[in-house]
Amino acid sequence: MPITNERWQATRTAVAATATRFVELVAASDPRTMATADWSVADTAAHVATIAFMYTHIVRSDEPAIPAIQEQVLATSVDTVADLNERALELFGERDPATLVERLRADVVEILRVTETLDPATVVTWLGDSKVPIAGVLAHLVNELQIHGRDIARATRTPWPVPPADAALFFEVFFVELIRHGVGHLLDNDEPPRARRIAVSFRSRHTAPVTIVLHNGQVSVEEPGEPTDVRIFFDPPTLNLMMFHRVGKARAALTGKVIVSGRRPWLLPAFLRTVRCP
Repeated sequence: MPITNERWQATRTAVAATATRFVELVAASDPRTMATADWSVADTAAHVATIAFMYTHIVRSDEPAIPAIQEQVLATSVDTVADLNERALELFGERDPATLVERLRADVVEILRVTETLDPATVVTWLGDSKVPIAGVLAHLVNELQIHGRDIARATRTPWPVPPADAALFFEVFFVELIRHGVGHLLDNDEPPRARRIAVSFRSRHTAPVTIVLHNGQVSVEEPGEPTDVRIFFDPPTLNLMMFHRVGKARAALTGKVIVSGRRPWLLPAFLRTVRCP
């Protein structure tokens, strides 16, 4: 589906609103609290701030935001993105929460300013030499704010509701469009290419129906109508949390937030070994 003006404006609104909530959460939290097993609140905020800083460059020029890691950025896959994140955090040494909050707020304002008059379908280069439209870059930032905001909120016992329509932007505006335009090295893995075609239909109340196909190691997007092996009906916040390993697959299924059906549901694990997130 084309990126409509309505979808584009919804993405921009979600960036602004989620960033505001995120910086307020960081400002109210003890920066030393461990948000994950490896990152404190300050580290988590620095990671999100680094992404926003990089995106101020992606949306306005072809010049790399951090030249020292540009080669690593273009070679990154889902399996090596953690290494890239750690290297970026080493180069981005700021950990003062007040400074991080101001930098993140300013970069989000800059991203929205620069993209206000851009065609949201304009394709740019992303991690792993993949291609994604400008709207997808903003949708990815929304997800980063949501996922890492949840990390901080859970650690500090603070409410962190995620609107399903905002969470749906990651799947529909970023992930599907990235597959449509070219995944580059992003989904490279050691899994031997399977000759068998695996088609998985994704549906939710907040996204247009779409089918993602894995065939001979290549991933593509098809419009609904062709035969499928697996059908997934999903709640967008839960699917995102599952894909980023915050919620287990069994829990997502048992709560009814991710429902798997279809003619050959046993093919889903093989599909997800390639079509995956970090």
